[in-house]
Amino acid sequence: MSRPQPPAPWRVRVKFCGITRTVDALAAASLGVDAIGLVFYPPSPRAVDAATAAGIVRSLPPFVSRVALFVDAGPEEIEAVLAQVPVDLLQFHGDETPQECARYGLPWIKALRMREGLDLERLVGQYDEACGILLDSYQPGVRGGTGRAFDWDRIPSWLAPRLVLAGGLNPENVGEAIRRVRPWAVDVSGGIEQSRGVKSRRLMEAFMRGVNHARAEARE
Repeated sequence: MSRPQPPAPWRVRVKFCGITRTVDALAAASLGVDAIGLVFYPPSPRAVDAATAAGIVRSLPPFVSRVALFVDAGPEEIEAVLAQVPVDLLQFHGDETPQECARYGLPWIKALRMREGLDLERLVGQYDEACGILLDSYQPGVRGGTGRAFDWDRIPSWLAPRLVLAGGLNPENVGEAIRRVRPWAVDVSGGIEQSRGVKSRRLMEAFMRGVNHARAEARE
């Protein structure tokens, strides 16, 4: 499978996921992130309910994308959230089929966990209608937010124009990740937290410094 590389000039996008507080959403926006993620998966320590999420979304300035994350949620649950929370994209972290992902009339991202032996080319082809493919670390029983990186050498270069890179990113390694993989976007949650679900302004700033340094290098 062959896809073109991102056109030059290329600028990696940034999503801060697992936002649970308005103050963190506003801090993310002020630092120039492209998107925030809201987790609608009750077992997660970063989960929010629809009322909280709606308040966060209303606080955001223009041109910050709102992403709703679900894990094997039923259509009634998803539609109930969408009725209350205006979002721009959906992100699916479970075993959803392409048809289940596409039924809501919104652009969507499919997360794939990089377990050993994963046939990545087959799965990416299966989810060909996704606007992006998110690659995350694999840890049994954990759906995202593992805090662990995986071997980036497993990522094929043809995926870069659709790739959202996640899994163990933090201020120390995000620059290297961008330089080596050249993903369309990077996605971070635990790497910018002071505690589960509570972001650290200091770590958010440090993460963006790493991103911006890698962006500057890419322009040279």
